[in-house]
Amino acid sequence: MEYRPLNAGEIQCLQERGCKSDDWELVETSDASSVQYIRNVRFSGHVRFGSFQAEFTLPGGLKKHSGIRNATLHNVTVGDNSLVENITDYIANYDIGHDSYIENVDIILVDGPCRFGNGVEVSVLNETGGREVKIFDRLSAQTAYVLAMYRHCPEVIARLNTLIEDYAQAQTSERGTIGNHVSIRNTRFIGGVRIGDGADIFGVSRLRNGSINSNLTAPVTVGHGVIADDFIVCSGSSITDNTTIERCFVGQSCRMGHAYSASDSLFFSNCQEENGEACAIFAGPFTVTHHKSSLLIAGMFSFMNAGSGSNQSNHMYKLGPIHQGVLERGSKTASDSYVLWPSRIGAFSLVMGRHVTHSDTTNLPFSYLIEQQNTTYLVPGVNLRSVGTVRDAQKWPRRDARKDPDRLDCINYNLLSPYTIQKMLKGIKLLQNLQYSSGELSDIYSYHSTKIRNSSLKNGLRYYRTAITKFLGNSIISRLKDMPAGASDAQIREILKPSTPVGTGLWVDISGLIAPKGAVDELLDQIKDGKAGLAEADAAFHRMHANYYEYEWTWAYDKYGDFFGYPLEEITAAQVKDIVEQWKNAVIGLDKDLYEDARKEFNLAAMTGFGADGTKEDKEHDFSEVRGDFESNSFVTAVLEHIKVKEALGNELIARLSC
Repeated sequence: MEYRPLNAGEIQCLQERGCKSDDWELVETSDASSVQYIRNVRFSGHVRFGSFQAEFTLPGGLKKHSGIRNATLHNVTVGDNSLVENITDYIANYDIGHDSYIENVDIILVDGPCRFGNGVEVSVLNETGGREVKIFDRLSAQTAYVLAMYRHCPEVIARLNTLIEDYAQAQTSERGTIGNHVSIRNTRFIGGVRIGDGADIFGVSRLRNGSINSNLTAPVTVGHGVIADDFIVCSGSSITDNTTIERCFVGQSCRMGHAYSASDSLFFSNCQEENGEACAIFAGPFTVTHHKSSLLIAGMFSFMNAGSGSNQSNHMYKLGPIHQGVLERGSKTASDSYVLWPSRIGAFSLVMGRHVTHSDTTNLPFSYLIEQQNTTYLVPGVNLRSVGTVRDAQKWPRRDARKDPDRLDCINYNLLSPYTIQKMLKGIKLLQNLQYSSGELSDIYSYHSTKIRNSSLKNGLRYYRTAITKFLGNSIISRLKDMPAGASDAQIREILKPSTPVGTGLWVDISGLIAPKGAVDELLDQIKDGKAGLAEADAAFHRMHANYYEYEWTWAYDKYGDFFGYPLEEITAAQVKDIVEQWKNAVIGLDKDLYEDARKEFNLAAMTGFGADGTKEDKEHDFSEVRGDFESNSFVTAVLEHIKVKEALGNELIARLSC
């Protein structure tokens, strides 16, 4: 846009409208007609304003014309059709885009060189330092995980920190930006904050040294009473209702509200935090806490739901808050649960009660940890038959609220994957070793400061074997989906050959991304050697995510010989049929367990509190009116339909193999 100095007539018009300037030669415009929409403005330094032709229609129908009224501007550019009105103090060193609405604000300024939150160090997991993550605009959950957890690779960490510091330095400016179609109303202090297009900011107490990376596709909302210092907020997120954050990164489409408080914490895609408190946490995708009494501290979480009163401790009153903990993906904490760090809880586990013995159940996923008389009892694998676990797996993809096509985080939603199946394989060996060392008739087995009852151990072995059968069956059926009828053994073996060598060995969960550790290590070597920067690292993580199923098959390919006794290099059609039959039994068996678990939600005990003033029949009728009946419940019908579909799928493949 081309600006020109004001002429004498325009200056006189502005002066007649109560405007002042220390030097009118530094005031410029792009449209002579704009001066009629400017009133009671003090111009200081170099000020530019565009064309004011549009009106804003406010809720309730009130209209306001764009322009500048009742404000002090110092080194400010105001874009076309924007409104700046009723600035109590002043706006300094800002470029305001077009069609933006700024009203009833105390002060907006940049005071000296500013990096807008980029390069701020967040002391996650260990409050005393050692796992700091430098935040920047495009920080992904995967890059942050490497920075926090791969401290055994100091050259990689040093290289990443250098790259982030270079990026942060490149963002340094003495001028801030407020984008297009931004609304800022009834706000007190904004200092050193870069605000993207479409942001809606209202009633805020303080924003200082940060970036609000809003865009028109996924706008950001920051609302009443919010205080944010040294922060970055990504597209599609909402922070409202007296929330306070300090040294925090808030990822895409997160929700924070109801006086939530967080410091030195990272929150990635689709986190929802309300009422409680967080300190030094690494909240991977879908970390959720709703309750006032919940404190998450010094822990790593993802796909996690914290019950009311959930709490952890990160020090034992010796060397300070130096301990950390991990709840692997999909874990839940029940009401009033407590875990004394250091501890590591296996994936998709449920924690109930108080646990102070530093448990490590990483190789026993899908378990319950239950406190009884100050002792931690472990129930391996039982969560595999829980309706809640399956419901969670179904709801996460539906609740991905990201509208921004530029998605920073890679998120894999699979319950069964090489990451969890490798743990089950280890879990089977672990439980068998406990049986061997303590005897099959022992009432109680001890493992890593936990106790396992005999019946729980036997059931755990059964659950794990069933889940592994289901996963490996799913994989081979998917691989053979396009197999022609009557294919020979040689043709079957050829179809089953992996298309890539990537995928063998250990798999890891990089805060939502499930990937072969070998592929991650190769990327880290490229970063260390200077062959990959921040953008290349993100692209590599996204390639791993896109190629997940090819890598998964490479991993699974080697497991059939050990688990079923049928190496795929020598597999026959008859052996494939046997695997499919075992798979059918596993899938149908698990679905029937889910069916029976769902039935518990409809028994008489579940009806307690219904039909408050009536008979048993009134109770049942009241329950059915509110909750529906068991057979027509959407989850129950979905389970029954799943049984039919999977049985038909298996039968169809068996028929093709039999031709």
